[in-house]
Amino acid sequence: MAKAPSVVAVNRSATHSFSKANEDSIRLIAGLGVEGDAHSGETVKHRSRVAQDPTQPNLRQVHLIHAELHDELAQAGFTVAAGEMGENVTTRGIDLLSLPKGARLRFGGEAEIEITGLRNPCAQLDRFRKGLRAAVLDRDEEGHLIRKAGVMGIVLAGGEVKPGDPIHVTLPAHPYERLERV
Repeated sequence: MAKAPSVVAVNRSATHSFSKANEDSIRLIAGLGVEGDAHSGETVKHRSRVAQDPTQPNLRQVHLIHAELHDELAQAGFTVAAGEMGENVTTRGIDLLSLPKGARLRFGGEAEIEITGLRNPCAQLDRFRKGLRAAVLDRDEEGHLIRKAGVMGIVLAGGEVKPGDPIHVTLPAHPYERLERV
């Protein structure tokens, strides 16, 4: 029997560092993101996005990676721990990449996010571990690029998130919209 989806680790960084430190808990703030995280805010905080247009909405308030990716990377010879690829929430038991745009994830009691899109793997991955960027990219049968470096979301309802919290998924109405990079 498959284990229910849950939070494995929570992570944050007050600076624009690549990796984020594991925490006992994090607090999500509606409309902003992770309290005390450099990427929290109503408008974009990722440096490349700020350089393009600092007024665009922040669709990347929370970054999530499935622990199954860490398992897959370990099989390929990469040692990557929770938070080291910059995610705020590390999950297990949920196929984040197959969720449609607009899917909602509720953590524990009250914190809730809406999935906005895929993380686009960047060159920083290779600076962290040589070859890691290629390891989180793939191609499907038709040759379309598959980005496996996690998903991004916005905070709908604030609250505390901690390891062990169950994750409840609510899907949007049909037709589902496929996740694209944000």
